[in-house]
Amino acid sequence: MSACPVAAVTDTFPGPKSVGPQAQRFRQPGQPVPDDSVDYCSGCRVCNEVCPTGVKIAELNSRARAQIVAERGAPLRNKIIGRAGVVGRLSSGPQAPLVNLGLSIKPVRWAIEQVMQIHRDAPLPAASSYTFRSWFKRHRPTGVARKQVVYFHGCSTQYYEPHVGKAAIAVLERNGFEVIIPKQGCCGLPLLSNGDFPAAKGRHMYNVEHLLPYVRRGIPVVGTSTSCTLTLKEEAPELIGLHSQDVKDVAAGTYDIFEFLRNLAEDGELDTDFRPIERTLPYHPPCQLRAHRIGRPAMDVLALVPGLRLDESHADCCGIAGTYGLKKEKYQIGMDVGAKLFGFVKDAGSDLALCDSETCRWQISHGTGVVTKHPIEILAEAYGEG
Repeated sequence: MSACPVAAVTDTFPGPKSVGPQAQRFRQPGQPVPDDSVDYCSGCRVCNEVCPTGVKIAELNSRARAQIVAERGAPLRNKIIGRAGVVGRLSSGPQAPLVNLGLSIKPVRWAIEQVMQIHRDAPLPAASSYTFRSWFKRHRPTGVARKQVVYFHGCSTQYYEPHVGKAAIAVLERNGFEVIIPKQGCCGLPLLSNGDFPAAKGRHMYNVEHLLPYVRRGIPVVGTSTSCTLTLKEEAPELIGLHSQDVKDVAAGTYDIFEFLRNLAEDGELDTDFRPIERTLPYHPPCQLRAHRIGRPAMDVLALVPGLRLDESHADCCGIAGTYGLKKEKYQIGMDVGAKLFGFVKDAGSDLALCDSETCRWQISHGTGVVTKHPIEILAEAYGEG
């Protein structure tokens, strides 16, 4: 209870124990959800991290939220923001400048808040004028490929941050990999977060279908979105109850990109011919990364770059929690939760901060005015790429 970052800043959420384990005894099949306050759980998993007996409280709350949606339906706002791939597809491309201009106009944001209940100040990402996959089709690989790897780019890289994907490709090719990008869709995490489990199941099984042939051939799947990789590895199978061998194989064959690179380093296979980067940068390991239970692989790998030092944030959460902090009624909660992190980044005095999660990066920049990057972009820089 004392570790919950949401309960610490608002009385609308009584805490993970109250709406998790204590309320769970009322949630038998066919029983109504007893307490709507469960919707104020951000899913940050801090409660999971500190629970001495390993109760997965955040998952209990997610299932309770899904039961509310199944019983009463979801508001239009949640249906829209839960479909990140659709929103990205409609926003990116030639129309991106017009979309971005519209979202920068205060009266437009005010109208969106009134109609959609998306807070007028929420950190909505700028859409890219081109997609990552369109760039990759024109890309010509560099170096000699000795191995293969599948890249799961996710919606953010595809529609908002193609530069993250470019950096990942540069790093992987530098290390002798041919990068394969099969058909893929949204990982389904925004749908899970908004309680639409049936739609999330469809997204997950679509990805399993297209990733499985490569996994069965021993080709690893890596992703730059730590949220996407966690969803493929654990979150979707556990929450939706998917236990087929196909699902298990894809989960076992999926790696967060720095987890994968650290494995290469430990096996002596990582190219460590880095250019020095004389900088000290603040780094925030996001909730989704910590939920992987793999330590801090980005810090481990970037420690190999001469002159580079990362200062780790020990803030519990940035507050955005995917789509949580976009919502009108939760925006200020998200900002209050993120205050400790914002203070840490500002006090660092750097013009750049690092974080593995896209939504956390957008929230950090929103709360501090500091530019944020994925750690893979710094690694690409150390290789002299980009």
